[in-house]
Amino acid sequence: MSYVDGFVLVVPKKNLAAYKSMAKKAGKVWREHGALDYRECVGDDLKVKFGLPFPKLIKTKPNETIVFSYIVYKSRAHRDKVNAKVMADPRLQKMPKEMPFDMKRMAYGGFKTIVAA
Repeated sequence: MSYVDGFVLVVPKKNLAAYKSMAKKAGKVWREHGALDYRECVGDDLKVKFGLPFPKLIKTKPNETIVFSYIVYKSRAHRDKVNAKVMADPRLQKMPKEMPFDMKRMAYGGFKTIVAA
């Protein structure tokens, strides 16, 4: 089964274009080094009436939005190999020093796939 790195970020709406530009470049690097899929998704239908809505969980402000991102790999070992290549890629060193989102509010983790339909 595949392996997924997942991210949830809070991005100020005024920085969304800068984030999108940076994410496009990053996605290209990850895919070139072997990631099977790379997605960056901005919140759209977040005022749900059941469960715990993302904005409530993350405590977003009116001028912020949520980005949900994931990268798919063949396995955890594949993820580790791909990420080692990505981190050594000089194009990543050219990314902005100041991120267009709050790094302290970023959630991240690696996940084993248990169902793929």
